Amino acid sequence: MAIDYLAHLRADSARFAEVLAECNPAEPVPTCAGWTAADLLWHLGEVQHSWGTIVRDGLSDWDQYVQPARPDGFRALLAFFHDASRTLVEAFETTSDDVAVWTWFEPDQSVGFVRRRQAHEALIHRLDAELAAGTVTGLDAELATDGVLEAVDWMFGGAPSWAISTKDGPVGRLATTDTGATWLVQVGHWSGVGPKSGAVYVDEATLFLVDHGEPTFEVRGSARDLDAWIWNRPALAEVTRNGEMADFEALVRAGVQ
Repeated sequence: MAIDYLAHLRADSARFAEVLAECNPAEPVPTCAGWTAADLLWHLGEVQHSWGTIVRDGLSDWDQYVQPARPDGFRALLAFFHDASRTLVEAFETTSDDVAVWTWFEPDQSVGFVRRRQAHEALIHRLDAELAAGTVTGLDAELATDGVLEAVDWMFGGAPSWAISTKDGPVGRLATTDTGATWLVQVGHWSGVGPKSGAVYVDEATLFLVDHGEPTFEVRGSARDLDAWIWNRPALAEVTRNGEMADFEALVRAGVQ
């Protein structure tokens, strides 16, 4: 059965706002270095504002988006977040997944990509908010399982179409102990020259989903814990790791907040 990303987005965005509304705006967010609760609120608000605008207006290029100024004061930040979240939800309610829009992920320029990505963005930042407030709740196992796949396939994986890529690193297995999902991944690299920017990239680390190979490392845990771990968030129970982990762990730990 397909995951209802919109339902998860609504629920996790509401929980995120509820938690931060009761939090000290200056409270440090332990999983986002240098951020306060107010910074986290602004971040997810601006993210949801940008993608809500892109989907609602059918933008085909990032340069068409005009970033808003950060509101002054925590109450204004909360109001901004609620407006941005409402815009995003309403855009998804009225736009089908196959509609073309700009995304940063070259292989998929569709609303479906944005819908899935924003469900996981809200999930992980809801966890960040709860960690700041000290009120951590569970993560949906089905969504968390999908979150692991999304992370290895979209966030840490692949290479631009104009790049030369190689699967030259160790093969590993990721497995969820509660939902029975397993994936084989292989560390690799890509090099090339950006066609628009002219920037030169040499041996950029990346990850590939593969269908064969002898694993030399393994990471196992519940879906909730594995999804949290891969995003550098604390697990509730042990995530077991063994084998040649250095290259894989360096890759995922270099990810964005």
